[in-house]
Amino acid sequence: MNPLTVKEQLLSLEGKIGFVYQSLSTGEHIEYGEDIAMNAASLIKLPIMAAAFQAAENGTLDFSREITVHAADKMPSCGALTYMHDGIRVTVHDLLVLMIILSDNTATNLMIDLLGFPAINDEIASLGLTETLLRRKLFDAAQSARGIQNTTSARDMAKLLRMIELETLVSPAASRQMKQILLNQRLNGKIPFFLHSLDIDVAHKTGEDDGITHDVGIIYTDSPHIFCFLSSETNVPMTERCLQDLARMVSKESAPLNP
Repeated sequence: MNPLTVKEQLLSLEGKIGFVYQSLSTGEHIEYGEDIAMNAASLIKLPIMAAAFQAAENGTLDFSREITVHAADKMPSCGALTYMHDGIRVTVHDLLVLMIILSDNTATNLMIDLLGFPAINDEIASLGLTETLLRRKLFDAAQSARGIQNTTSARDMAKLLRMIELETLVSPAASRQMKQILLNQRLNGKIPFFLHSLDIDVAHKTGEDDGITHDVGIIYTDSPHIFCFLSSETNVPMTERCLQDLARMVSKESAPLNP
C-alpha cells in the first residue's frame, strides 16, 4: 500500500479518522490518527471477549455454564437473542460467539454482568490498551445522554488483533479460539466487501452508530495484514466506501492465505 495514496484518501473524509495498517511479514505499516480516542461502539466487544477468555483461563468463568435470557435483558438492534423467546437458555460460550459474529447487544450486556467492569478494565489495562475503556453497558441511554461513552483507538485495536494472530493473547489456544470466532463474522459489508468474492478470509469486528463506522480485522492474503479503520462525526456512506477500497488495496497482487 502506498502511504501517500492512503493518507490522501483519509484526508478527504469528514470527521475523525483513525487508521492502522501493518503487514506481519514485511513490517510495512501505515498509521493515521492512530491514537485518537473515539466512541468504540461495538468494538468494545473485542476486549470484553479477551477478558472472558482470561477469566476462563483463570478458572473463574465456565464457558459451558447456562444463562437464562429474560425479557428485561433484551437490548435493541443487532443480534439474535432479542428475537428469541423469553427464558431461552444459552451457554456463556454462546453469548461470546453471538456478541462477536452478530454483534449481539443483549449477549454483550450479559457478558458485562458476568465479568464485571473492574475485571474487564483490568484486562484492558494489562494489555496496554491506553485509549480503551469500558465505561457503560450498551444502550444505557441515561449515561449516554451524559456523554459517558466507551472508547478505543485504531492503535489499541491493532495491538489486540496482532496478539491474537501471534497467539499471545491469553494463551495460544485461547488466541486460536478468538480468531476462529472472528473468522465466523456475519456482518461483512465493510473490510470483506470486495474480498470475499476473491476467497480472502478476514477475521474482523465492526462497530457503528450515528456518524460512526468502524471495522478492524486481520486480512489473510499472502501473509496476515492488520487493518483497523475507525471513524466518528463522519459521512458514513462515503467513509465506508473508502474503507472498502483501502481493504481491496491490500488484496492486489496477493494470493489468499489459509489462516
